[in-house]
Amino acid sequence: YPGMTAIIYYRLAHALQRLGMPLIARLISDIAHSSTGIDIHPAAEIGSHFFIDHGTGVVIGETALIGQRVRLYQAVTLGAKKFEEGDDGVLIKGEPRHPIVEDDVVIYAGATILGRITIGKGSIIGGNVWLTQSVPARSHVVQAQMRTSATIQAKSIDERVGQWSI
Repeated sequence: YPGMTAIIYYRLAHALQRLGMPLIARLISDIAHSSTGIDIHPAAEIGSHFFIDHGTGVVIGETALIGQRVRLYQAVTLGAKKFEEGDDGVLIKGEPRHPIVEDDVVIYAGATILGRITIGKGSIIGGNVWLTQSVPARSHVVQAQMRTSATIQAKSIDERVGQWSI
């Protein structure tokens, strides 16, 4: 179970990060990423009963805040839109730039959630959703329905591919 493995590594790395050992924490995080395909920054704050199912490709950024009983599926990104820059043009690290995911949220496969936005308590984020603005509690967010722009006119499969015999 790669999701559980990644969470165990994260909990250890996070404890070391809080104890002032960011290099060791980051090394543990990189080991977890290499073995599971799941990238959780050790500085992210994640509540209890967190679960990642089919976790390959999950990315959780440094300043992400995740509540309790949150579930993520494969290829979910909780990322930043950009680094803030100081007046001198130097990137300002540590400023909150990743999402806040409140308690009891489910985020389905392929969802990309960017910036310091809030996903309200009890919300469901559908698969392949691209989200850059906050959503209130108990929201259901899904991608727009796909539309067919044209149809292929053919009487039978034989007319489309020709008749083959073996």
